[in-house]
Amino acid sequence: MDSRYKDKIVQSVPQKGFFGHPKGLFTLFFTEFWERFSYYGMRAILLYYMYYEVTQGGLGFDQATAASIMAIYGSLVYMSGIIGGWLADRLLGTSRTVFWGGVLIMFGHIALAVPAGASALFISMALIVIGTGLLKPNVSSMVGDLYADEDPRRDSGFSIFYMGINAGALIAPLIVGTVGQEYNFHLGFSLAAIGMFLGLVLFIVTKKKSLGLAGTYVPNPLTGEEKKKTLTRIGLGILVIVILGAVGIMTGLLTIERFIFMVSILGILIPAAYFTFMYRSKKTTEVERSRLLAYIPLFVAAMMFWAIQEQGAIILARYADERTQLQFAGIEIQSSWFQSLNPLFIVFLAPVFAWLWIKLGNRQPSTPKKFSLGLFFAGLSFLVMIIPAYMNGTETLVNPMWLVLSFFLVVLGELCLSPVGLSATTKLAPAAFTAQTMSLWFLTNASAQAINAQIVRFYSPETEIVYFGVIGGISIILGVILYLSSKKIHGMMRGVN
Repeated sequence: MDSRYKDKIVQSVPQKGFFGHPKGLFTLFFTEFWERFSYYGMRAILLYYMYYEVTQGGLGFDQATAASIMAIYGSLVYMSGIIGGWLADRLLGTSRTVFWGGVLIMFGHIALAVPAGASALFISMALIVIGTGLLKPNVSSMVGDLYADEDPRRDSGFSIFYMGINAGALIAPLIVGTVGQEYNFHLGFSLAAIGMFLGLVLFIVTKKKSLGLAGTYVPNPLTGEEKKKTLTRIGLGILVIVILGAVGIMTGLLTIERFIFMVSILGILIPAAYFTFMYRSKKTTEVERSRLLAYIPLFVAAMMFWAIQEQGAIILARYADERTQLQFAGIEIQSSWFQSLNPLFIVFLAPVFAWLWIKLGNRQPSTPKKFSLGLFFAGLSFLVMIIPAYMNGTETLVNPMWLVLSFFLVVLGELCLSPVGLSATTKLAPAAFTAQTMSLWFLTNASAQAINAQIVRFYSPETEIVYFGVIGGISIILGVILYLSSKKIHGMMRGVN
């Protein structure tokens, strides 16, 4: 983005009005709050909806398939950020892209609320995948628009924004999870749709006064001729995909297992192609190329972290349902409630970390070192899950505090890595690919979950010790390697801290 236009955007946004931060942070905080309420509310009960028997209101899928679908669904949600980033950078701008993403998400949850079996499930997945891809990377990119590049409040602002994300994710499993498991899954999904509707209303009502020009700029717009050719190609591409998909399903060539495998491969190939394209682009300067190279080990580290963190909604969700005592201190616990632990800890700890980075100022660890700490805590969160199985075997129910400890440890890692990664991405992004580089950040999660789709099949109570031990150990080893390489990586970031 041209520095003069960047300054114009910052000047158009009221710079005070939300805990000492730009007023627009309020709008983006609560828009993301309600979007995350809808997404995490749905996700808290989706695994159970898929593998519970039809007599229990579920779809009756086998557990391994349901776990892989959960992972590949999460992968596609974040992979679709490429679409949202491209539309924002070249056609709509981030603000309009966020709005239309919210509309698609809302209709996706409405489809799930209809008791129409597996067909409604896959239709809703398609709508939510595309809608989240439009909304999520762009609302985060708009947070970056609120601050000047050297504004010391920037990392703190992203931490506060991250707290908003997790506040929505905190209450969602408690409300949607309880309604879905106690009464009816479809009623729970309808609450998720209402949440996204509220987020859309708030965004529309408040954006004019609080966001100024943020999100209105199209950094690399299509020319009239390019627009015509591109839209034609997109239309033809969609038509070909629909035809091939229909033929594959009717002939039996396209099974759920094959589709999952294809997405797993794409989860690796797409970010590799993305890095190559941006690095070789004539619009990328020499300094920006160096920053892209520095971004690669951060990308790999984030991918490893999310591979563990995202299993909280898959493997640990199944662990909560089958291996955990669901009574504690005289209270009957719903297995979906454990999905509130991650955001609960973040809501309490995010302000502490935001204060800590400001307090340390120039003495705070570099971005690569923060990432290495994230990997260490993520690995430790899996290693502690070995202890109850080692002590008491895998046939007895486990005290729920072991799950609480695991979620707590991974949150410590998340706060070292995730909001810092969001902030670093906005600073390391090539000027011509600002929103698309934010999409690349979300591809760390997409790639992780694409790999998870294959890995989660190996989990069972019998393989529990090996499963948690191997994955946790790999994370800690990668963290050590990253820490030892941090000085070199930091130098390649060319002045970005």
